[in-house]
Amino acid sequence: MKLGIVLKTVGLLLMVFSLTQLPPVLVDIIYAEQQYGYFLISLFVTLGSGLFLWLAFRGFKEDFRIREGILVVVSFWFVLSSFATIPFLLSDALQMSLSDAFFESMSGLTTTGATVISGLDTLPKAILYYRQQLQWLGGMGIIVLALAILPMLGVGGMDLYNAETSSISKDRLMPKLAQTAKVLWLIYIGFTFACALGYYLAGMNAFDAIGHSYATVAIGGFSTHDASIGYFDSVAIEAVAVVFMFLAGINFSLHFFVWRKKHINHYYQDSEFKTYTVFLSCLIVIISLYLMQTGQYQSTFEAFRYGIFQSISMATTTGFASSDFSQWAFVLPVLLIFASFVGGCAGSTGGGIKVVRVLLMFKFAAKEIKKFIHPNAQINIKLNKRSVSENTLVSVWGFFSLYVIAFVLIMVALMFTGLDQVSSFSATAASINNLGPALGKVAINYSEISDSAKWILSFSMLLGRLEILTLMALLHKTFWCF
Repeated sequence: MKLGIVLKTVGLLLMVFSLTQLPPVLVDIIYAEQQYGYFLISLFVTLGSGLFLWLAFRGFKEDFRIREGILVVVSFWFVLSSFATIPFLLSDALQMSLSDAFFESMSGLTTTGATVISGLDTLPKAILYYRQQLQWLGGMGIIVLALAILPMLGVGGMDLYNAETSSISKDRLMPKLAQTAKVLWLIYIGFTFACALGYYLAGMNAFDAIGHSYATVAIGGFSTHDASIGYFDSVAIEAVAVVFMFLAGINFSLHFFVWRKKHINHYYQDSEFKTYTVFLSCLIVIISLYLMQTGQYQSTFEAFRYGIFQSISMATTTGFASSDFSQWAFVLPVLLIFASFVGGCAGSTGGGIKVVRVLLMFKFAAKEIKKFIHPNAQINIKLNKRSVSENTLVSVWGFFSLYVIAFVLIMVALMFTGLDQVSSFSATAASINNLGPALGKVAINYSEISDSAKWILSFSMLLGRLEILTLMALLHKTFWCF
C-alpha cells in the first residue's frame, strides 16, 4: 500500500475543497448576517490541513493502483465530511453537537437529504446556502470534480474514477479522464442553471431558486424551508422540480450522447431509460389513483398533483416533499419507501440499487424460469441489444447480496439503539438509498434519535453513496495485505 500518494492526494483535494467556503462568505456579505467569520475559519483550517499533507508527501510520485484509489475515495469522503462540519459547529445560530454536525455534512455530501435541523426558515442565509452547496458538490461526486484538476498537478486519476463510479455503466465519454469529468460537469452546471431559472420564473426568489436548483439537480432534497417544496404551494414550482428530478435521475452519459448526436432517439433506444420511465409512470398511476380512492384529496387534479410529485421525488431518491406523505394511507408511504430501493439510473445523481441492476435481476430471474421449463435451451440476457456477460451478472448479484446483508445489519444496529421497527427499517432505507425522508420517529427529521444512531446512519449514507462495494472492499482483511 502506497500511503504517501494517498495522503498527498487527500491533501490536494482538501485544498480544492477549502475554496468552496468562499461562496457562503459572499452570501453573508450580501445579507449582512455576520456569519462570514465561521466560513473563513473553515477555509483556513481546511486549506492549512491540506497544504500540510501535500507538503509532507509531495515527493511521492508513484502511480495509483486500485487499492490506493479505493482508499483515497473512502478516506476523502470521511475527511471531507469531517471538515465540512466546521461552520455547523461554530455557528451560534445552530449550536450543534459533533454528532449532529457530522450527520448533517455527511447527509449533504452524499445527497441523502436527511437533516437534524429544524427552524430552517429563520436560519442565516449563509448557513442555508452552505447546506445546499454541499449537496450540489456531492451530486456528481467531489472526486469527479477533482479529476479535472488533478492531472494538471501531476496526479493520475483513472483508479480514483473506477473506485468512485462502481456502477455498471462506466462509459467514458471522452478519450481522457479529465475531459470526461469536464464534460459531465458542464452538463451538470447547465442543468443547474436551467433549473434555477425555471424556479425563478415559477415564482421563487433568487436565493431559493439557486438553493433548490442545487438540491434538485443533485437529487439531494435539502430545502431552505422546513416545509420543503410544500412551503411554496405552487403547481408551477412543483412542475419545474418534477422535470429536473426526472432528468437528473437519467444516466448523464445518455444526456451527453443525445446532446452530441443532437437526436432524442438515444433516450428511447436505451433499455434502462425505458425501464426507468415505465417504472415511474406505473408508480404515479398507482399512487394517484389510491389517493383518489381513499379521498385523501378533494379533486382528481389534487390527487395527481401530489401523486406525481411525491412519486418522482421518492423514486429518484430526491426526497423533496410537497405534502406530508407520511400521513397518507399507510400502504402509500411504505410503497414510496420501497420505490427508493430502485432509485435512479446508473451514472445519474440518484441513489438506490439503480434501475439497470434491477432490470438485469429481473431478466436473470426470467432466464432461470425459462431454463427450468427448457433445461437445454441457450438463453442470452441482452441489454441495449447486446449480450450481458456472466461476469456482469455475477457482479450484480454480488452487489445485491452485500446490499441485503448491509441493510439487515444496519437495521438491527438501529433497533439496538432503541428505535422501533418502522423507524429503523425506513431510516435504513432512507440512508442507504440516499433518500432522506423516512417514517415513524424520523418522519419529520432525525434530531430526536440517539447519537449512536446518527453515527450508524452516517456510515449507511456513505455506504450507499459509494454503492457498497468500494467501502466493503476497504473493510475486507485482504485489502490491507501489503
